[in-house]
Amino acid sequence: MWVNLLTDGLRYHSSMRMIPLAISVAGLCSIMCAPMCAAEETKTNERLDDAASMFSEVMGTPDKTIPQDLLNKSVCIILVPGMKKGGFVVAAKYGRGFVTCRGASGQGWGAPGAVRVEGGSVGFQIGVSSTDLVLLVMNERGMKRLLANKFTLGGDASVAAGPVGRDATAQTDAFMTAEILSWSRSHGVFAGVSLDGSTLRNDIDVNAELYGQRWENKQILNSSVPPPAAAAKLISVLGKYSPRQTH
Repeated sequence: MWVNLLTDGLRYHSSMRMIPLAISVAGLCSIMCAPMCAAEETKTNERLDDAASMFSEVMGTPDKTIPQDLLNKSVCIILVPGMKKGGFVVAAKYGRGFVTCRGASGQGWGAPGAVRVEGGSVGFQIGVSSTDLVLLVMNERGMKRLLANKFTLGGDASVAAGPVGRDATAQTDAFMTAEILSWSRSHGVFAGVSLDGSTLRNDIDVNAELYGQRWENKQILNSSVPPPAAAAKLISVLGKYSPRQTH
């Protein structure tokens, strides 16, 4: 019995010594992670501003821009500033950006959700290039794709390279039936681009930074969640060039 009491006492003493140690380790981890979290938040805020600036620059060039009628008919828009593409023989694509959709009345733009664009293609490319992407979601079918965790462009959703020029005609079957239209800007050249085979997925880590919750985009785009302060510039620029949806 005395042996058991002594053993229990030693265990209790050891456990009590471990409690302050555990608290100290937790505190140390919190202190170490704080700068990393702050850095990631800064990158996200910068990416939001980059998306706004990129779209403003694109729309500010009348002869090389998105046709106004297509923009006004769009349901949602996806902006990916500085998508990377590079490799040796096998080229890979990846980028992080944001999607935002019209308000329920078709007026104004709602809170943005974070997305990742990923994909690959085989080609003889050496080095890394940076490309801006703009995608317009043209109908409710396309918007439903956005509510999935992940979908493939050209597979799960029909996608077509968009026409260029503010007054360019957009009344072809490809543009009228596509769920998503896509453009790219690289080295100052803005043009329609094919993204067949690329995947678009939720970026829940970035959503957590913006909203404090690990929300999927369907919880953001399908609700009246107010936009975070960091998205004010983006929402303002979108409202400037297309304040209301037309049919």
